[in-house]
Amino acid sequence: MDTAKSRCIASERLCDTGFSYTLSLISGKYKMTILYTLMEFNVVRYNELQRYIKGISYKTLSLSLKELENDGLIIRKEYPQIPPKVEYSLSERGKSLMPILDGMCEWGDRNRM
Repeated sequence: MDTAKSRCIASERLCDTGFSYTLSLISGKYKMTILYTLMEFNVVRYNELQRYIKGISYKTLSLSLKELENDGLIIRKEYPQIPPKVEYSLSERGKSLMPILDGMCEWGDRNRM
């Protein structure tokens, strides 16, 4: 693409790009892992996520889930019962990120050493 040659880096900022916005939504140690898990298993409960993603703390998982929900990437469904039951799934917005994750999976499968 020749537009990159005609652009001047001094007049542009990374924070104004779509790349930067997307990265702001999925950056963090576990956010992409959570999204991948929901992509693979559709509906997942909190404890299942914590067991599947070994090494993630309660606090980190809770914070990551809240951020993903606030950004509209996942749906949190709470059932009014005792003990409380909460399930997480991808929102339509979150599902629209799946081609990116699929591409990363394919690249990883092809380039594993």
